[in-house]
Amino acid sequence: MIPVSVRLGTVVPPEDPEDWTRPLTWVAAIGMLAPPAVALAWFIVAGPGDSTHPVLGTWTVALALVVGAAAAGGTQLGRLRAFTGTLGAGLLAALLVVVAGAVSAGERQVGSASPSLAHAVAAALAGLAGASPAAALGAFTANSWSRLQRGAAAAALGAVVTVAVLPGLFRA
Repeated sequence: MIPVSVRLGTVVPPEDPEDWTRPLTWVAAIGMLAPPAVALAWFIVAGPGDSTHPVLGTWTVALALVVGAAAAGGTQLGRLRAFTGTLGAGLLAALLVVVAGAVSAGERQVGSASPSLAHAVAAALAGLAGASPAAALGAFTANSWSRLQRGAAAAALGAVVTVAVLPGLFRA
């Protein structure tokens, strides 16, 4: 049960799981990091003025999150890896989007969140709501469809859910 290298006293380090010379690694990385980059650029260039309704930037960040998560999950082989890859990418992107909203919130208000933080949280929640069914579809089709087909189908399903959920997050 114990590897030979450990029994002999020599521990061999595992191979690097991320091979940055492969295109799929870049697809997964861009899928996770594009939404926070879009959010940060939006908040710096022309952040939202109020938090009463979703604006174009909110929609863009939420859809970038779900499409990026589906793309990252689509790079994985196997049902469990496709599922966890999609959800993991969505969770990391959502966390970084909220961090971008908090960092770019210039004013600190008591009792209410700044508009950039409110839009970041709403985009992250809507993106995660879409990433969940996208992960399920990606896992269901992992062994039968190509990476491109299951990534596109998962992104489309996730985008539909995201578009349905986002306006409801701004209703009081």
